[in-house]
Amino acid sequence: MSTVTTSGGGLRSKAPPSITIASSSSSPPRETLSTMSTSSAVRGRARSSSIMKVEEIKETLNDALDQGAYPNRNAEWVNSKGAWMMHIVLILIGKLLFDLIPNGSQDLSWTLTNIGYMALTFLMFHYVTGIPFDPEMHGGAYDDLTLWEQIDEGAQYTPAKKWLLCVPIGLFLVSTHFTNYNPWMFAINFTSLVFVLIPKLPMLHRQRIRIMPADDASGFATPVTPRPQGSARNSMTFPRDSTTPRPQSFSSAS
Repeated sequence: MSTVTTSGGGLRSKAPPSITIASSSSSPPRETLSTMSTSSAVRGRARSSSIMKVEEIKETLNDALDQGAYPNRNAEWVNSKGAWMMHIVLILIGKLLFDLIPNGSQDLSWTLTNIGYMALTFLMFHYVTGIPFDPEMHGGAYDDLTLWEQIDEGAQYTPAKKWLLCVPIGLFLVSTHFTNYNPWMFAINFTSLVFVLIPKLPMLHRQRIRIMPADDASGFATPVTPRPQGSARNSMTFPRDSTTPRPQSFSSAS
């Protein structure tokens, strides 16, 4: 606060000027809060470009430690004695059962045997996840893994996995031969083989194909009305209160 000398020799205080805070004209224009919220909402709710989504089941350090804590009894049986021969026995039993169908031909019997084995192995090795035996012992480390991904700790091209890869191919070739290479039977048997072989590929290890996932947006973004942008948002003025009394003038005695 400054002072001014009057003509009588007294001192009178001068009122302080009003304070004005203005934005610099040289600074680039700022993006307002409404514009930022509108653009983020549009980006967050954009329509998905595909109805199919591929997700990867990642393995953390805790999962690796939990998996190695105890033996996985759910996947150890594939390497035990007699486990490989069990597939041949199941195929022969299925073939004998389908031969009992009245008025059934060998074409139909072999095709049903092939489809039955493919469907059973797909459900067992590539559809059901987790372990049914003491899952709490592994801390849920196998909850998101299929039986095929649990075999041999996820290693590829092991003897057990090579055998499980060759059996459906051999059954497909036998079924194609005994159906006399019928085009319709061939198409059915080949389709069932593809559904079993594709999940066994190393490139699809720990990969999940989601059809129309629920977390994707289902429509266009809802527009948001932006707030009005004026000069009042760029500058703030604090005027002096008119009710504030002026300071009294002081005069010195001569």
